[in-house]
Amino acid sequence: MRTIRLETFSRFPYLTEELADYIRKTKEKVLKDLEKYVNQTLKSIEKTGAHAYLAKDGDEARKIVGEIVGDGRKIIVKSKSMVTEEIRLRQYLEERGHEVWETDLGELLIQLAKEKPMHPVGPALHMTRARCARVLKSIDPEITEDMSAEELTYRVRRFLREKFIKADVGISGANAIAADSGAVFIVTNEGNARHVTNLPPVSITVTGIEKIMPTTQDAFLQCIVQSVYLGSFPPAYISMISGPSRTGDIEARFVTGVHGPKDVHVVLIDNGRMQAAKHEYLWEQLLCVRCGYCLVECPPWNLSGNLWGGPAYGGPMGVGWTAITEGINVASSLATLCLGCGACKEVCTMKIDMPNIIRNLKKGIGH
Repeated sequence: MRTIRLETFSRFPYLTEELADYIRKTKEKVLKDLEKYVNQTLKSIEKTGAHAYLAKDGDEARKIVGEIVGDGRKIIVKSKSMVTEEIRLRQYLEERGHEVWETDLGELLIQLAKEKPMHPVGPALHMTRARCARVLKSIDPEITEDMSAEELTYRVRRFLREKFIKADVGISGANAIAADSGAVFIVTNEGNARHVTNLPPVSITVTGIEKIMPTTQDAFLQCIVQSVYLGSFPPAYISMISGPSRTGDIEARFVTGVHGPKDVHVVLIDNGRMQAAKHEYLWEQLLCVRCGYCLVECPPWNLSGNLWGGPAYGGPMGVGWTAITEGINVASSLATLCLGCGACKEVCTMKIDMPNIIRNLKKGIGH
């Protein structure tokens, strides 16, 4: 990951520090008046023809999604979303009797293995190819351990393609959302998120309120910065979704539900974020774009992996995020593993002072 990131910086120097600094300042502006931007975003989403919701916590978010999905066994396809991990949405829907499939390859491996993701971007980076094959055998008995990565990927594609076509509901996260237009932005390299948001008749986006950016341009630029600092620029796909699919081609009559979903929902989640935006030091964690690079450079994480972290968020970024979503008491114990080397701040896309956040949590400050 280090090499890929440096190569990307070398190829696109004009997309690095100056643009990242602009995104940080813009996100700071949003956090200082978060309630205003949340209300603007909700109104903008409704204007697109989609349905907008604000959930105060995970329980309310799960209830909202559960009511949208409805009763009876439904086939649900999901794209990668740390926020849905945070609120344990897949597990909740499975407990209600629905058939739920992660469609990101790494997340699917984690789902089938019944494990915790190792990294925000590479959930299954700890698995060998042979282990991946053993895990995937549960969805395709013909898979063998000597198959290549290409063959395994093809088998997953074939399996999930059928699920995409039959799905009743698609659930996605968001990389950014624009307050002025209500447009949702999703970045992906596998292409799965486009199927998730386009093929099922019902589309649900679940995301945190910290993903809000003032304008559509700002939201797009955040996606660019995230991809550059991850080392995956240009990404294979950036989707901008604003309401149901629609046409006016027959006698200029406006009709929704063409090749994409007719029923679109966007659920914004607070779950401690509004309070954190006003907190003396936790506010800065809300600037995080979840690139996960702080984990790569962190000595404790390189030794402990996903054993260090809360239920959803691991490594240095996970300490702050766990404080926001699970409580300072929970995060304080995680903070003790930090060596205080400061490597996380040095490589952070948004230059978040995670060492300061962790130091304060070690002391139990800010209860």
